[in-house]
Amino acid sequence: MKKSIITWSLLCVMFLSLAGCAQPNKNLPRHPLTKVKVILDYVPNTNHAGLYVARDKGLYAKQGLDVEIIKPSQAGAAQLVAAGQSDFGVSYQEEVTTARSQGIPLVALAAVIQHNSSGFASPAEKNIETPRDFAGKTYGGWGSPMETVVLKALMNQYHADFSRINIINVGEADFFTSVQKDVDFAWIFQGWTGVEATLKGIKLNYIDLSKENPVFDYYTPVIICSEKQLASHPELVRKFLTATSQGYQYAIAHPTETAELFVKAVPGSNPELIQASMEFLAPRYQADATRWGEMKAEVWQRYADFMYNNKLMDKNIDTTKAFTNDYLPK
Repeated sequence: MKKSIITWSLLCVMFLSLAGCAQPNKNLPRHPLTKVKVILDYVPNTNHAGLYVARDKGLYAKQGLDVEIIKPSQAGAAQLVAAGQSDFGVSYQEEVTTARSQGIPLVALAAVIQHNSSGFASPAEKNIETPRDFAGKTYGGWGSPMETVVLKALMNQYHADFSRINIINVGEADFFTSVQKDVDFAWIFQGWTGVEATLKGIKLNYIDLSKENPVFDYYTPVIICSEKQLASHPELVRKFLTATSQGYQYAIAHPTETAELFVKAVPGSNPELIQASMEFLAPRYQADATRWGEMKAEVWQRYADFMYNNKLMDKNIDTTKAFTNDYLPK
């Protein structure tokens, strides 16, 4: 009898334990997560840090989303988003503007960095201090018509002779290798290549595009989706941007921790470069905007007019349809 009581008690304990294990975890979503794809514009770098934070700290999961971050293919983020093969993407204002002029209904949802942090860089010994000094020098670019137009506009501001610049296509060649061999200067992102130069002990002269002319203070990069996505799944867009915004806000407040998270998420990353780049970008993600991601109508209109007036597109666009702040968290 005593043995039966003990056996029964053990069975009760086991049953209660199993029952307790079966209780739902209040921290987990009650419904299956919605799978979402976001494709990058380039190899993973600190421009994308907020996306990795939102994914790896469970911010997307809290919104009911299972987000897959995809590295870019040859087709490019804009094309895949437009074709419905990715829900969201990372692009830039020039690409969205061009796409809309061609009838491709892409929409920018958020500015990743509030002000353009790109410009023209050269080793200090090349003595290129202003666009006037481009004359007689060789520029190494990636073959975009925009490069020629921007270079010409900058040189015209300084009354320099544009015909005296030599432009060659170096594609995705390493900046530091190129300026030692083939070219005098190139277009870089200060928060990446500029930071890397500092770490390498290489002194650069840097011409900041956003300070040379307001028209060049455009949004790059931006988060994009298609008009179809907005019309069909507006709540999904809001959830994605809520978590993404939280990811970038975390990066702003915790650049060191974000750098560590990024290095774990992207094997092969250079920890020193990631950390330095994060420290550079943290105050620039939002900068003087009232909230992360917010964009201004005048920035879009000014840049679209510049592109149209310089024949970079056949027709101008309705910029009010090219971007929206409506899906950002308040």
